Amino acid sequence: MSPLHIILGLGLMIHVGVIGGSQVSEELEGMAEEVGRLIARRGGRLICGGLGGVMRAAAKGAKSAGGITVGVLPGNSRDEANSYIDVPLATGMGLARNAIIVRSSDVLIAIDGGYGTLSEIAYAFQLGVPVVGLRTWDIEGITVTVNPEEAVEKAMSMAESLKARIG
Repeated sequence: MSPLHIILGLGLMIHVGVIGGSQVSEELEGMAEEVGRLIARRGGRLICGGLGGVMRAAAKGAKSAGGITVGVLPGNSRDEANSYIDVPLATGMGLARNAIIVRSSDVLIAIDGGYGTLSEIAYAFQLGVPVVGLRTWDIEGITVTVNPEEAVEKAMSMAESLKARIG
């Protein structure tokens, strides 16, 4: 690990991408918030698209537990980010920013979602990033879970195993 990684605290921190619908039911919003909270309690850093729905709820949960949130935004302005994002990254890339979300994550948790979420899942499969699903697309290769606790436990376990293998 480089001295810069040590100074910035980037060493063993797990970066969990939370992806999903920009408009969701109250039930799914509650699940996403709990996922964010549990990620922060486990010491993970939350990466998301920085906007509404699952992204906002997960960031809100992470902030409530003292976590750090990063929002990879589609537009040119950091002001687009929801109020729970600590580090807003304005990409100006539209949906192409989905590749950045995936590449910046050690593991993804997909909650619900439409075709944008499906594109992130596809990038993850191509880039070798594990995907944990919570009421999302029914696709071979996604580790299906039934609740936020199981989703975060599986995601953290997968990320820790990958980090141990690659050092």
